[in-house]
Amino acid sequence: MKLLVFSDIHSDAKALERLMAVDADYYFCAGDLVNFSRGMDAMGEILGKRGDRVYVIPGNHETDQQVSDLCGRFGMNDFHGGTMEIDGFQIVGLGYSNRTPFDTPGEYSEEELAERLHRFDGLKPMIAICHVPPYGTMLDRITNLRHAGSQSMREFLQREQPRYFFCGHIHEAAGAQEKLGPTSAMNVGKKGYLLDLEKQAELGLL
Repeated sequence: MKLLVFSDIHSDAKALERLMAVDADYYFCAGDLVNFSRGMDAMGEILGKRGDRVYVIPGNHETDQQVSDLCGRFGMNDFHGGTMEIDGFQIVGLGYSNRTPFDTPGEYSEEELAERLHRFDGLKPMIAICHVPPYGTMLDRITNLRHAGSQSMREFLQREQPRYFFCGHIHEAAGAQEKLGPTSAMNVGKKGYLLDLEKQAELGLL
């Protein structure tokens, strides 16, 4: 079973076309398809080629309602706050970021992020797909070496210890990977990451 996870397309149609050309069983968009909610349908037309195998959460550049409407129009799945089981794994998804200086459409307070993440407590083994990275890691480091991730997300990972964690949001950290306790964590960026569960099992990595 192959899961392709990607984030932060920001209206780059060519990058999204390349991702949709990858052979996978499930496609997870971890937010920020566009910039400030503009041009959603153009991205939906590309994503819609994979139909109901596509699962979308909002980033901080689109609202949950916009993602829900987009999924309805193009036959995809709104995965904001969602859970599903794949090959014995509990897959969970949560969009939006913590507060930013840019007043983008999809932001939560740390308190609201924490409350929403608690809905996933006890789901094991877990694969978590979220927009915002945990604070103080390689996944949230910006250009001046400061960190801009979520403390609530960090606390969630420390508490629940998912097997895998995928995020986006911080462009400068795209492609960064880090082992956070037992959690293999990655900022997937718009190049994405293909998780092959069968191959991982064969290698004894699950």
